[in-house]
Amino acid sequence: MTLRLYDTATRSVRDFVPKTPGQVGIYLCGLTVQSTPHIGHLRSAVNYDVLRRWLLHTNHDVTFIRNITDVDDKILDKATASGRPFWSIAYANRLVLDADYRGLNVLPATYEPLATGHIPEMHELIASLIDRGHAYPAAGGNGDVYFDVPSYAEYGALSGQNPDDMRPPTDGGEPDKRDYRDFALWKGVKADEPADGSWPSPWGRGRPGWHIECSAMARRYLGDEFDIHGGGLDLTFPHHENEIAQSRSAGLPFARYWVHHALLNLGEAKMSKSLGNVIDPAAVQAMGIRLVELRYYLGTPHYRSRIDYSDDALREAAVAYRRIEGFVQRAAEVVGPGRPKDVPPAFAAAMNDDVNTSAALAVVHDTIREGNTALAAGDETGIRGALTAVRAMLGVLGLDPLDPAWAGGETKSDLKPVVDSLVKLALEQRAQARARKDWSAADSVRDQLKNAGIQVEDTPAGPRWTVGEH
Repeated sequence: MTLRLYDTATRSVRDFVPKTPGQVGIYLCGLTVQSTPHIGHLRSAVNYDVLRRWLLHTNHDVTFIRNITDVDDKILDKATASGRPFWSIAYANRLVLDADYRGLNVLPATYEPLATGHIPEMHELIASLIDRGHAYPAAGGNGDVYFDVPSYAEYGALSGQNPDDMRPPTDGGEPDKRDYRDFALWKGVKADEPADGSWPSPWGRGRPGWHIECSAMARRYLGDEFDIHGGGLDLTFPHHENEIAQSRSAGLPFARYWVHHALLNLGEAKMSKSLGNVIDPAAVQAMGIRLVELRYYLGTPHYRSRIDYSDDALREAAVAYRRIEGFVQRAAEVVGPGRPKDVPPAFAAAMNDDVNTSAALAVVHDTIREGNTALAAGDETGIRGALTAVRAMLGVLGLDPLDPAWAGGETKSDLKPVVDSLVKLALEQRAQARARKDWSAADSVRDQLKNAGIQVEDTPAGPRWTVGEH
């Protein structure tokens, strides 16, 4: 069965045919680390992690590039306002981003290049565009270099924009541009910007424009042509439109498929630091939602479906995941963890249908219902079959409760031994009360644990406790 993906460039679902059989190159536009990430940013990470895991599961060798934009206008503005070096702001925010990726069980990128580490590659690409007549240094000699949009006849094809419908800015724009639609490839140094936020170039000191960095880094790590370029729908124009224009104008075939995910909205607007309407993983955890449950919430809808955030929807997702987790734990206690390998055909069909995680999770829940029936009947063969299938599917989705990535990840590592000991002591007291048939005292211990957020379940192997209500 062939994987089919929605390609923004052709506005159609296409059979995915890698440039090289068995090998896939993916470039995902990563974050500009002007601030710490919110869960809208992390939806992108989860969506493309699932795509990558499915490709790996289907025996593809995947090179996954996710860049970091570590210098731009906003980072430099913050550096000027705070008196801190721009790179220290970018680095601090990147550390938080890395921790959030790990917390959500997002596989590390094959390479995660920094924009500031690839200035020579950008210079080479800009020089090629100038030589080909698709770019020009600003007449004022201030170090700016612009891409000549009218020189590229296909401009607007990706996003469906008509260049003739684009209106000039009301403030007069930038006078050194030949055309108001032209965009910056290299930005000359400005007097009010930090001195260390610029580099020498053939056109004067300055720094890269936003768009040129991705074309240069994709080429550096994936070659002139690669398989999939990913990002949010909000990047389609102008960012990805400009990437195509400059790359194709430089003679590069560039991306074969354009895969965009829909946004996560809070109210009527996408989550955005500039709008001040963001929720980060720490806020989610403060609600009593674990990171594995946040991943389930972010990964359940089809990647091209908009998510309208609400606390209630997040809590409902957490309850649904806990049901999955409960089955896996109960089944593993009876037959052992098993060795997940194959996924059910219906799950594979859903994943091959444009990575339809919503339909794929329906197969997970159907299999769990079969597994629960087997548990009730004491059918160990049925239990084992359901458990290995469920774990195989959850592994593709990055949600397997028995994955070591989630082990101990729900409680601060320094507190987990303390919590374990306290719960164990309470359960011993409950067991002693039950042994002397003091049911009132046993129920009291159980109720107190429940009030503290500890759910106790009696199993053939003894009492088992988990955090949160099931």
